[in-house]
Amino acid sequence: MLINIEKIKWVAGFLGLMVLLLAEPVSAQEFNCDVTLNTRQISGSSYEYINELEPALESYINDNTWTDDRYQEFERIRCQVQIVLTSVDDQFNYTAEAFFSLRRPIYNTIQESSSLVLSDNNWTFSYPKNKNLLFDELQFDDLTSFIDFYMYVILGYDYDSFERLGGSRHYNKAQNIFELGRNSGAQGWGRSIGAQRNRFGLISDMLNPNYQPLREAVYRYHRFGLDQFTINNRESIREVVDVLKNLEEAKRRTSNNYLFDIFFDTKYNEIVALLQSANVQTRLEAYNVLRDVDPAHSTAYERLQN
Repeated sequence: MLINIEKIKWVAGFLGLMVLLLAEPVSAQEFNCDVTLNTRQISGSSYEYINELEPALESYINDNTWTDDRYQEFERIRCQVQIVLTSVDDQFNYTAEAFFSLRRPIYNTIQESSSLVLSDNNWTFSYPKNKNLLFDELQFDDLTSFIDFYMYVILGYDYDSFERLGGSRHYNKAQNIFELGRNSGAQGWGRSIGAQRNRFGLISDMLNPNYQPLREAVYRYHRFGLDQFTINNRESIREVVDVLKNLEEAKRRTSNNYLFDIFFDTKYNEIVALLQSANVQTRLEAYNVLRDVDPAHSTAYERLQN
């Protein structure tokens, strides 16, 4: 039997190509996000189709490509979106409250840190039957643009925790979406006066140079506090105390406490747990700072005095 050398070469080359392709890391989307929908306040058989929104939003978030970065499956950002529907009219216009949370891995451990918790109780959107959720950064949609805004905020915060001011490009995307919403005149997208604890206050402060020390603190807290704790807990604790002092000073120089409250509402229990192993002097030093910069959680911080 004659051996076809050219065929053998072709097969060998094909198999080699397949090995290379299989060895190439698979690029995954950015998010691994769980969405839950609470419909208990919505009654009537006409609105039962709304349950389709939960898997639709989960697919929308997890299957979309939000950045130009390559993610492997284990690198996907873990988050949760909880939506509580509070009312609906005959035209299928819904009002809702939304809660967003972000979890971040802690280096050199199998543990995760709750790095961001946000809520928004001023969301109205239209969701008629058979509506398709389409990603379009140039067109405002009262349902998907709301989700887009907060996904980019979450991306910004997550990137900030790994790289100094690393989230700026994502915050800029959130700012662009906010402007689309503002120009549309939709509820919740206005530039309010006074206490800016809303979308406008959130994104404008994130991009305001006056709040840059807070974003830098997010980076230092996670990278040199949490991530290094198992390697050198003494240095990590010192870093966290320095971060708290910087936050205390930054808060005195700014007028809106919203971003500071977000940070401490998310982190206060973790801060106490992290500082528990410090010596008495360091704990008391941290307690005095925390009592000033975050009086809302003073009761929790009292544990550092023991």
